[in-house]
Amino acid sequence: MSGSVSYHAGLAAEDSVARHYGDTGRAVVARRWRGKGGEIDVIARDGDDTIFVEVKKSGSHGAAALRLGQRQVRRLMDCAGEYMGTLPGGLLSPVRFDVALVDGSGRIEIIENAIAC
Repeated sequence: MSGSVSYHAGLAAEDSVARHYGDTGRAVVARRWRGKGGEIDVIARDGDDTIFVEVKKSGSHGAAALRLGQRQVRRLMDCAGEYMGTLPGGLLSPVRFDVALVDGSGRIEIIENAIAC
């Protein structure tokens, strides 16, 4: 896949995942939130919990899962910490880290609490 096609496929996957969270009763509060160290694809709220979502797209859910590396996990944690500083409870706020896998057909698989902190 060329860079431009891959970029746009990733944006479409993020759009689908954001819609999925909204459709399941979770409020999407930010998309492509930029921190000093990078970006969080989707941030949603489920009651008092803040959900940080990393979206991965590939031909299959398995291949998408393999695209999440340790460096990205560290970046996500750093950005989440920065975002949590804006919440009323700060770093003590209840959060979870989900990974949303999107396959070539657009099917979404959400792995809740996929990344433990």
